[in-house]
Amino acid sequence: MRQRYPEHFQRFGRDRFVMAAIGVGLFALLIYAMGRLGFFDGTLLSGLGRLFEIVGLMLPPDPGSWAHVKTYSISLLETVAIALLGTLSAAVLALPVALLAARNVTAQRVVRFLSRRSLDTIRSVDILVWALIWINVVGLGPFAGALAIMTADIGSFGKLFSEAIEAADRKPVEGITSAGGSHIFGIRFGILPEVFPVLMSQVLYYFESNTRSASIIGIVGAGGIGLHLAEAIRTLELQQTSFIVLMILVAVAAIDFLSSQLRFAMIGRRGGVSV
Repeated sequence: MRQRYPEHFQRFGRDRFVMAAIGVGLFALLIYAMGRLGFFDGTLLSGLGRLFEIVGLMLPPDPGSWAHVKTYSISLLETVAIALLGTLSAAVLALPVALLAARNVTAQRVVRFLSRRSLDTIRSVDILVWALIWINVVGLGPFAGALAIMTADIGSFGKLFSEAIEAADRKPVEGITSAGGSHIFGIRFGILPEVFPVLMSQVLYYFESNTRSASIIGIVGAGGIGLHLAEAIRTLELQQTSFIVLMILVAVAAIDFLSSQLRFAMIGRRGGVSV
């Protein structure tokens, strides 16, 4: 054991003392922050009883009428459509920017810097803020919701796509360029086929995540089932609230299953793909 893990049997030197001191300091900062935010004043413990009471009032889930079921179902389909349109639009728009931000694709530092900072700027604004912005631009409705998801995801996709592109093997690109191919051909046939499975996995995951986000931005008027959820909570129709939440959970689970099947159908069980 001493030969395999010598660092664990060394004396408590200066470096280990510094690391231990940093750990203790961070833990003390955590305790102080929790105290400042009211974690230790008994509010949480006293509120647990109220939480269980609310959960009891939410059971069993009850839509109230079949008319509500029809209305909620249509709104849920609208939510899924918002998430799908916003996610696909963001992926299409983010890919060119990601190529500009990748070191192994774009040699000009100024272009890379501006591309990365643009993605950082977009990503720093929360999706709810984008929803409020687009509502003021195009008005209430699902179109504003799709635009909000698209705008917020461009920053995230751009960062993830550029990192995946930078991690790609350079040998296929070098082989294409050495055979007389252009730099664009090297990107098209050397980089994109390798990173395509990763990009697809990220897009499918964000589609599932954006279905939940579309439910939230609907609360501020961006379309979808979020408006009905907010109304049920506001009027204390807790059984209807739990029914809507259950519908969202079922939709997210179904999308997760279908996206997994779609991913395997497009990239194969072993991740092989040709673009």
